[in-house]
Amino acid sequence: MQAGENSRRRFLKGCAAAGGVAVAAGAVSTSVEARETRSRPAEALGLLYDATLCVGCKACVAACKTANKNPAEFSTLDKLWDTPLDTTGHTFNLIKMYRNGTMETKDAETNGYAFMKTSCMHCADPSCVSACPVSAMTKDPVTGVVGYEASACIGCRYCVAACPFGIPKYQYDSPTGQIGKCELCRHRYKDGNYSACAEVCPTGATLYGKTSDLLAEAKRRLALKPGSVTVYPRGNISGGKDQSYEGYVGTYKQHVYGETEYGGTQVLKLSAVEFEKVGMPNLPPEAAAAHSETIQHTLYGGMLMPIAVLGAMTFIAKRNVHHEDASDAVQPDASKEEA
Repeated sequence: MQAGENSRRRFLKGCAAAGGVAVAAGAVSTSVEARETRSRPAEALGLLYDATLCVGCKACVAACKTANKNPAEFSTLDKLWDTPLDTTGHTFNLIKMYRNGTMETKDAETNGYAFMKTSCMHCADPSCVSACPVSAMTKDPVTGVVGYEASACIGCRYCVAACPFGIPKYQYDSPTGQIGKCELCRHRYKDGNYSACAEVCPTGATLYGKTSDLLAEAKRRLALKPGSVTVYPRGNISGGKDQSYEGYVGTYKQHVYGETEYGGTQVLKLSAVEFEKVGMPNLPPEAAAAHSETIQHTLYGGMLMPIAVLGAMTFIAKRNVHHEDASDAVQPDASKEEA
């Protein structure tokens, strides 16, 4: 009975110690103030996608595959066409379709259809960069492009879990375990090229350039009267040859997606259909990294949390080790000694 009582006491003391550590950790985390959400670099590069101009030709999807040397992915049995259903480790850019009712009218929410481009948003304060423990995910301080360094990656997939847009994807067929995502074709800049998706877009639905120029262009379009005629640029709005053309203005939702969402992104979007209906998440203006990163750095700064946890584990282990004392020791059999 006494041995059982001692075990119960040790267990309760261990629980109390663990609870104390948890309370201490909670006190630290609740007292932490989040840092400021980081803003886009002054020379940030990005894309403007205008869904009202998109015709769903998917030339951007094919160009992205070619530029990044990615293989075709099949979702049909005949395997004749590249038919990915979502972005993957080998498909960095995709055009998705919104459908409603009879689908009679383009860009109509009721009995209509619309397109939406899915690719990396190149956040001003990216969660994937904040979550990566080995700096395999990086954000260029000048261009703001969120890049990926395969040589540094350990395949932990923290970036996959952290991204609110579900963009970084793990390449399960890779022998080294790599991530695949849009890097805004940064490897093509040295040759005077830019994002392949914008280079090939026939209508200028995907437009490349400085995010500041793209934001100004987006707001210009929102101020236009639906049905009027305007000039739409194509290719690179911040340089290159003039490829503009005249076209009719669509009926836009009066919002530039990416201007403020999640602290702002370098890829901006316009749509005639509510953004949530075309698959874009409803996000707050603050980036999650501003909160989580501060808490992590506070808890792990000076090895506070590891030391506290290790101390609690040591205390519990020591208390739960059974030491035989006089009351618990096995007494010799007197009858055997007499024999």
